[in-house]
Amino acid sequence: MKSDMRKTMGFVFAAGLGTRLYPLTADRPKALVKYDGTTLLERVLRRLTDAGIERIVVNVHHFPDQIIDFLKKLHFPADIIVSDERAYLRDTAGGLKFAAPFLKDCDRLLLHNVDILSDLSIENFVEEHLRSGADVTLAVKQRETSRYLVFDSKDMRLIGWHDRRTDARRGAPATSDSVERAFSGIHIIDRKIVESIPSVEKSSITDFYLQICQNFKIIGYEHNSDFWQDVGKYDQYINHLS
Repeated sequence: MKSDMRKTMGFVFAAGLGTRLYPLTADRPKALVKYDGTTLLERVLRRLTDAGIERIVVNVHHFPDQIIDFLKKLHFPADIIVSDERAYLRDTAGGLKFAAPFLKDCDRLLLHNVDILSDLSIENFVEEHLRSGADVTLAVKQRETSRYLVFDSKDMRLIGWHDRRTDARRGAPATSDSVERAFSGIHIIDRKIVESIPSVEKSSITDFYLQICQNFKIIGYEHNSDFWQDVGKYDQYINHLS
């Protein structure tokens, strides 16, 4: 498994404006908001390096120099590469495509939103991705939210998306064999799939997955027993601290 982890590169989505965390992000990027005394960015980077990942890309946009200076001061057992999007915020798929020149020496990427706290085992997650032969593996949970990914219950292959607030749907129609799960903001994508992301300035990784799920194997990995928390919204952040 160690050799597989060396072929796995990390990617931390840290370029967001952090508007949902305002006023905490009035003078700093979301990645440098502290939780229990440690920045969100350092928490994610420690999780990836503790799992044996030796190369990690961090994309930046909002207060980018603060993140760059912060990374210079920290010492991680990994090569940390900054993908600088200060000129234009490209969203998740666009940011991943923009960073493609940094990704040539890996077989797959472990993608992690900077505002997600979780004790999901990175090693087990990578192992399951390899065992299943998937092109993309999405960490998902049974939890209350408004937007869900839809999977075929027989093999947990992605088939669609559902917004329960508006009943808007994308992808294959729901059937008795489909299940809805909430995305956890942690996923693994093979590098060959990154190469197929369209070269547009701004695009969503969720939209991309829904566009390709009929032609590529995209599966859901349930981790219902793991701790998980999204602290990307101010109310959620405050409530979780209390």
